[in-house]
Amino acid sequence: MGTPEFAVGTLSALVEGGYNVVAVVTQPDKPVGRHGSVLQPSQVKQYALEHNIPVLQPVKMKDPEFIEQLRSYNADLQVVVAFRMLPEIVWDMPRFGTFNVHAALLPQYRGAAPINWAIINGETRTGVTTFFLDHDIDTGRIIRQKPFDVPDDANVEYVYDGLMKLGAELAIETVDAIIAGNGNVESLPQEDMIPVGEELHNAPKIFKETCEIDWNKTVKQCHDFVRGLSPVPGSWTNITLPDGRETVMKIYKAQKTDRKAEAPGTLHAEKNHLYISASDYQLEILEVQIAGKKRMAARDFVNGLKN
Repeated sequence: MGTPEFAVGTLSALVEGGYNVVAVVTQPDKPVGRHGSVLQPSQVKQYALEHNIPVLQPVKMKDPEFIEQLRSYNADLQVVVAFRMLPEIVWDMPRFGTFNVHAALLPQYRGAAPINWAIINGETRTGVTTFFLDHDIDTGRIIRQKPFDVPDDANVEYVYDGLMKLGAELAIETVDAIIAGNGNVESLPQEDMIPVGEELHNAPKIFKETCEIDWNKTVKQCHDFVRGLSPVPGSWTNITLPDGRETVMKIYKAQKTDRKAEAPGTLHAEKNHLYISASDYQLEILEVQIAGKKRMAARDFVNGLKN
């Protein structure tokens, strides 16, 4: 059960590993195009069709027709990757249960956007977790975990690709352990894995307003924020162009500097370089996109201001 490319990593590992994948459950096709007249299948569906795997696309997970169809496959185990919350009638159906592959080291970063929030918060290490589903979101008993180091300049794309591969490996290990134990595998309650006094970070869904940069924060925090939203959905800020027009500028790449800050949010162009002041130092902007324009190097943006 899954929808985006991240889930294809695990699905392909199972298929290529010779496991008997009897069906795939994914989101309904999404309307795209100017008038929404074209239906775009999910990446999981595309992979499944290429490999002749039956595809189920329920609008509602409690739909009686879907439940009956799902039960007809008589699956021993369900694997969930980047999907949606499941009702008990679904996750409790297989005799070996249902486990989820989550892109964080639970119990940290429960929620829809764990990769983004780990980077935004400046984590130097994240990872993947497999856990059994229960009634709440991302709270079930942990089966396996694998850590992943996050370099100081890594963005979401880098971590996403790394965790997709690592998640597929962990899913295979988890399936093998469940099969070897005939459904019995050691798992730990998440409450037992929280060190005393440790703060738990959540990873809620990200919206456009979430992505506005707060220049009153430190240059490190602003840099981590840009990395944590690049390339998708992209952090943004409002700027004023030399002709007085205000516009939105998305920032895809930046780097910290030790240049003394001016007032937070102050834009400063100098010798093909673009800087914006945070609370302590200036952040050098390297890749941007102005509303209505294509993504470009910041130096090209600066050169355009001169013309």
